[in-house]
Amino acid sequence: MRHIHVEPPPFFRRGPSPLARFVFFGLISIALLFVDTRYRYLEGIRIVAATILYPFQRALQLPGEALAGVGEYFTSLRSLAEDNARLTRQSAEHASVAQAFASTQQENARLRALLDARTRYASAAKAVEVLYTGRDPFAQKLFVDKGADADIRPGEAVIDADGVVGQVTRVYPNMAEVTLVTDKDHAVPVKVERSGVRSVLYGAGAGRAPELRFMAPSADIQEGDVLVTSGLDGTYPPGLAVARVTTLERETGEIFARIACAPLAGVDRSQHLLVLGQAAAVPPRPEEPALSDTMKKPGKGKRKANP
Repeated sequence: MRHIHVEPPPFFRRGPSPLARFVFFGLISIALLFVDTRYRYLEGIRIVAATILYPFQRALQLPGEALAGVGEYFTSLRSLAEDNARLTRQSAEHASVAQAFASTQQENARLRALLDARTRYASAAKAVEVLYTGRDPFAQKLFVDKGADADIRPGEAVIDADGVVGQVTRVYPNMAEVTLVTDKDHAVPVKVERSGVRSVLYGAGAGRAPELRFMAPSADIQEGDVLVTSGLDGTYPPGLAVARVTTLERETGEIFARIACAPLAGVDRSQHLLVLGQAAAVPPRPEEPALSDTMKKPGKGKRKANP
């Protein structure tokens, strides 16, 4: 009988032991490290390998960098939205403060001008504040916070820092009614400051400009002329600004010119006013004599002659 020698397949062949291979490759690695450190032989190889591998490294890093960029974009977008909302709130707050500051400055300027006007009539002027306007939309009236308790009387003139506002028409214990110069039942004797021509300014009611009526077309008056009180009515002191001529129509064949004016005082916006007592106006008009007195003949009757 013949014996057959069978060798194992190459896959199952065993070489050196793992420990021997570990020691061998370890020594080679240490030797390469020493040579590279000492003589820099592998520096060129390392540079070439890094240059070749750099595109692959960048290609592998791009997805991560793209995701990081997207995250940073949305983070910055959210941060910008929050900053924008915060700045918008701050802008609104600052706008309200700025508006209040501007309003306060305007109010202070009006009060200073009103104080200057008060010094002119120190003995007769009473400062009042507007409470509310009248309920009738067709009547140009307002109510102030002082009345009979402050010795305010009907007929007294009411002005602001810019000119005539109106006239006290009714007095209550703690308030008074003021009829504005724009009311349809109100009239103010005026004169043209430039030429001295006298006339009467009539109110025309809500939404319409006051008018100078019954003025001849040839009267010395122009657009832009300032009208001041003439003081002839015994209510308004002379020289107070009333209105400015805005339109002037002199049509051929018409008896009177059409003259519209704009009030100079803040009839629809002034909050603080001055009421001028009777001491500020000219002396009151004397009473007209009775008809029976005018019919009487002066002197005594004729005496009878002595015989």
